[in-house]
Amino acid sequence: MHIDFEFPTKVRDMILTITPLDFFDIIIVAAILYKFYQMIRDTRAITLVKGLMVIVSLTIICGWLNLHVMTWLLQKSSEWLLIALPILFQPELRRALEHLGQGQFFSHGASLMDKKEADSVVKEIVDTAKKLSQTKTGALMVIEREMKLNDISITGIHIDGIISSEFLLNVFIVNTPLHDGAAIIRGNRLISAACVLPLTENTGLSTELGTRHRAAIGLSEQCDALIVVVSEETGTISVAESGHLSRHFDEQTLAARIRPAFVGKDDRFFEKFLSQWRDGK
Repeated sequence: MHIDFEFPTKVRDMILTITPLDFFDIIIVAAILYKFYQMIRDTRAITLVKGLMVIVSLTIICGWLNLHVMTWLLQKSSEWLLIALPILFQPELRRALEHLGQGQFFSHGASLMDKKEADSVVKEIVDTAKKLSQTKTGALMVIEREMKLNDISITGIHIDGIISSEFLLNVFIVNTPLHDGAAIIRGNRLISAACVLPLTENTGLSTELGTRHRAAIGLSEQCDALIVVVSEETGTISVAESGHLSRHFDEQTLAARIRPAFVGKDDRFFEKFLSQWRDGK
């Protein structure tokens, strides 16, 4: 067995060539990859990433074992996958580009509301969901976060009113023009109602889930919004986020789940800088 005694020397020489800019480069790439992982970890895209990792691992192993036919097949498959990636990851790529365009790629919160105002809005939404659940009135409430939902809000009826439980309950009165569709909430205001949401293409969902739940999941796959769903059949309260649906919320758990969407953060220098630069200020 041949032992390469020069290997430690090569490693040392390579380390000596590393500069502070190289560390900065690595940190930037790591931050981007981590942000991308956060965006896809609860969506169907994570399974595609795992599949890609399996193919890459198999290609390396087959090349090391000199399995030429398998290596050739895997390499050709990888070439086709590179072409298919923009299609497979279309929702995630769109979300990332919209975040970047809005100067919000590295941000952690969308709302600049203070604690008292946030708690007030959360209470109104929770009270609404509770009363709708008790009467088994179907509802979709979309809580906008970092990504603006103007393309969704224009599909409904423009309102722009201050959030209150009574106001939201009137929106979801059965057999009225605003009942069917989703209500878009931005901060402490109801922007529009009767909005049309995209349905999910996930075929593995339970047959118990109706159109409202599939629409909530579909929108959550394409943006970072929180969607509160009240079932018309059972009165069950659910929340869709990042392509995943969580069910059977009560008042306390629902408040805890949606509150982070309204509480602002102070560490938003990068976002504010990009926003001012984009606006030419």
